[in-house]
Amino acid sequence: MILEQLPAFTNGTEPGDLPGPLLTELTALYASNHEFFALSGDFPDAHDIRAEQVATALADELAQPSAEVLLGRSEGRLVGVVVTLTRHPDPADPDPWIALLLVDAQVHRTGIGKKLAAAIEQRFRTAGHTGVRLAVLDNNPKGLAFWTTLGYEVIDHRKDLELGRPCAVLRKPL
Repeated sequence: MILEQLPAFTNGTEPGDLPGPLLTELTALYASNHEFFALSGDFPDAHDIRAEQVATALADELAQPSAEVLLGRSEGRLVGVVVTLTRHPDPADPDPWIALLLVDAQVHRTGIGKKLAAAIEQRFRTAGHTGVRLAVLDNNPKGLAFWTTLGYEVIDHRKDLELGRPCAVLRKPL
């Protein structure tokens, strides 16, 4: 598994500046996860996710000052995307966050998600952080089961900052 930083959107570039072949890969990965996006409501039609929507979603993620988008590749193929926040918008929150971990649906249940999570945890640990947080939508029991299996514990319930959706907040000590 190789993690690489998203090569576009640096120095204020626009969503259309994402290289075409990469945007095609990213769109296919997002579109493969229509079950998740039907739960989240992040796209108007979870069964018709388009390249321009993915580019805009990534640009919106990177609008956060401490956000980073990482691409997970296995044997040269894009198999996952991880969005992290070194600092949460709430100044009282001391931990970095995993804002999104998305694995190509064709490789669900193969350990890719676990490997991506471990790689992100190691990055945060190396940077000196002592814990990591994330939120799981209350209507996503599969997501909650995945994260709790990896040792994350529910520490709070609140609405997400973006759309006000009810979520469980989880934390894992590093």
